[in-house]
Amino acid sequence: MLLRVARVAGSDLHLYDGFVPTMKEGDVLGHEPMGVVVETGNAVTKLKKGDRVVVPFTISCGECFFCKKTLFSLCDRTNPNHQMADKVMGHSPAGLFGYSHMLGGYPGGQAQYLRVPHADVGPIKIPDGLPDDKVLFLSDIFPTGYMAAENAGIEPGDTVAVWGCGPVGQFAIQSAWMFGAGRVIAIDDVPERLRMAQTVGRAETINFDHESVMERLNDMTQGRGPDRCIDAVGAEAHVSHVIDTIMDKVKTAVKLETDRPHVLREAIINCRKGGTVSVPGVYVGMLDKVPFGAAMNKGLTLKSGQTHVQRYLKPLLDKIADGQIDPSFVITHKVSLQDAPKMYKIFRDKQDGCIKVVLKPGAASKSESTTTTAAV
Repeated sequence: MLLRVARVAGSDLHLYDGFVPTMKEGDVLGHEPMGVVVETGNAVTKLKKGDRVVVPFTISCGECFFCKKTLFSLCDRTNPNHQMADKVMGHSPAGLFGYSHMLGGYPGGQAQYLRVPHADVGPIKIPDGLPDDKVLFLSDIFPTGYMAAENAGIEPGDTVAVWGCGPVGQFAIQSAWMFGAGRVIAIDDVPERLRMAQTVGRAETINFDHESVMERLNDMTQGRGPDRCIDAVGAEAHVSHVIDTIMDKVKTAVKLETDRPHVLREAIINCRKGGTVSVPGVYVGMLDKVPFGAAMNKGLTLKSGQTHVQRYLKPLLDKIADGQIDPSFVITHKVSLQDAPKMYKIFRDKQDGCIKVVLKPGAASKSESTTTTAAV
């Protein structure tokens, strides 16, 4: 299927910053696209020309062992370069749009058009009356935050701590409430992200630049620790004043380590005994000094994975249509596709209050900051 891209979100910093291996010059990024169907192949029966669709970032066949179990991001058939992933991971996950050649090398959606394989399995048709900005994030970050909360095993009344108040973290916060959390605590150091987590996400907040995360969490939970911890940061943790992150920065610079897993360490140490650590944050390779002894002895459950987006498309679309959530609250900037390089730098450097960028192919080259609002 061929898609004319109408909207695509931009936040692939782990690719932009060179953390993910097997990227090549000229690769097209973009894993959060939506648009209008221009052409379909003979095998496509569920969609037709003119349909407005959201495309998941995971490419799944719908027929293999894993797809039949709705583990769509683990599809056995959609990574043509699976031998590369097999050597590094033991077994290959699914192919992904706009990602590395280790996971297929599929061109992403930061373009005017996108070729969509297995179109009967991936894209979901959007009904009239729902604006693009409300549904765009079904492509990744809304399902990713939701699956993170689901993986956390939240029980009614639980205290949930979310590290990272970027786009995925914001949706993890929203989703934690949907699963019945009694308290949500958001951890970050960027004022506008913490403000969004507090005002839109109704979360209590911790600024790790101003106070000790462990001391504050223990104080807030009477020494027990949060029931569920969500690492929505991943490989690129930025904490300038903590010794382990300084060591990580040096080790990654000299190729002795691939990731900076400060948040994963902190989540394991802070999670209550018998609790769950959910990891939607992207990790790439080998992590150093992860306190697995603490995880084992405290009886923690760890759950992670690329998102099985297709599993969540219809139920989350229904939540949007019913008015339970308006995902557009996270958008702070809308720009033309040609402004993408500039916005990547602004997003990476946390400038101009940037939390989430929407790129519009074909739009005039003019940045547009938006007021962050939401109806939840």
